[in-house]
Amino acid sequence: MSLTFHWFLPTYGDSRDIVGGGHGVPVGTAGGARPADVAYLGQIARSAEQLGFVGALTPTGAWCEDAWLTTAMLTQVTERLRFLVAFRPGLLSPTLAAQMASTFQRLSGGRLLLNVVTGGESTEQRAYGDFLDKDARYARTDEFLHVVRALWRGETVDHDGAHLRVSGARLGRLPDPVPPVYFGGSSAAAGPVAARHSDVYLTWGEPPAQVADKLDRIRGLATAAGRELRYGIRLHVISRDTADEAWAQARRLLDGIAEDDIRAVQEGLRRSESEGQRRMLDLHGGSRDRLEIAPNLWAGVGLVRGGAGTALVGSHTEVADRIADYHALGIDEFILSGHPHLEEAYWFGEGVLPILRRRGLWRHPAGEPAVEPSVGVPFAPRPVPARG
Repeated sequence: MSLTFHWFLPTYGDSRDIVGGGHGVPVGTAGGARPADVAYLGQIARSAEQLGFVGALTPTGAWCEDAWLTTAMLTQVTERLRFLVAFRPGLLSPTLAAQMASTFQRLSGGRLLLNVVTGGESTEQRAYGDFLDKDARYARTDEFLHVVRALWRGETVDHDGAHLRVSGARLGRLPDPVPPVYFGGSSAAAGPVAARHSDVYLTWGEPPAQVADKLDRIRGLATAAGRELRYGIRLHVISRDTADEAWAQARRLLDGIAEDDIRAVQEGLRRSESEGQRRMLDLHGGSRDRLEIAPNLWAGVGLVRGGAGTALVGSHTEVADRIADYHALGIDEFILSGHPHLEEAYWFGEGVLPILRRRGLWRHPAGEPAVEPSVGVPFAPRPVPARG
C-alpha cells in the first residue's frame, strides 16, 4: 500500500521562525511575517499538489482563519489537492454539517476530508457558546457523528439524545464520495468514539513505542466495534541534504527565544485539558536539554507552540527511515508541516519522497514515469567515448 502524505496550511500566518498558536495558547498570539491570505496559502497548496501531497490539513480555533471558508476558496486555485478541514461538532447542527460536506464534495469534485476536533479547551469552547465539559463533549461528538453518518447514507433521521435532537432530518443530495472522517484523541473518552466513527485515527508524533501502545489500544476498540481503521500521524519535519544542516536549522528555530517566553508558553499549556497536549509536554518537560526524544524525533516545537510539538529532523535518508519505522507500526498517512511551510514542502517533497518512491513505499498521486529523468548540466562538455 502506498503511503499517503498531507501537508499543512498555516491559516494563522507563516514565518521562517516557529509561529505561536495552537491548543491552549491565548487568542492573538498567532501570526507571522507572511499573512494567511489566499495568495500565499494558494502558493503552499499548489506546491503541495505539485510535489505529490494528497491533501492539506487546515486547523480550527479562534487563533486562525475559519477552515471551511478558507479551503472553499483554495479549491479554486488548485486542481487535485484535497482539504482536511478541521471542525468542531457541537458548534453547528449535525444536519447542517452533513449538508455542508455534501455541498463541498459536489462543488469541489470530491476533495473534502473531515478532521473531527472535539475540543480540548473549555475556555475556548465557552467563547463559542459551548459550556459542556470534556467528557460530555465526546459524548456529544458520538451522537453528532451517528446522525451525520446516517444522513450520508440517505436515511431520514429522528434522534433524541442527551445532547442533540433532530426530527425528520434528511439530505436533499448525498455527498459523492462520502468524505473520510479523521479523528484524534488520546483520552479514555476519545477512544471508543474514534473506534465507532473514524476512518483514520490520528496521533501526534510520539516515540515509536508510545505510538505502538496507542495504536494497539485503538485497534482493540475498533475490533470490538466491528470496524477496521487506518492510522495516521501528525508531525513537523526538518529534512536537509545532510543531518548537520537539519539539526542546525532545528537549533536556529529556538535561537533567540528567551527562557521566560518558553516558561510562559509552558505554563499556559499545562492548563490544557487535552490528554494529547499533556503527553506532548511530558516528552520534553519544558527543558531544552533533552529534545531528541527518539532517533531523529525532536520535541523543540512543543516548547513554544501548542498542539503537535515534535518534528522529524535529519538527512533525507534518515527522515525516510523514520517514516518507514512508523509505517511498520501501521501508520499509513502522514500529516506534515514545517517553518516556513512553502520552503519546507519542497525540502521534503524533493528530498524524502523520491527515496520513499525508490523503496516502493510511495507513488505520486498524479502518476509519473517509473524511472526518474536524469538532469543534465547545461553547456557541460560531453564525455568523449573511449576508442578501442
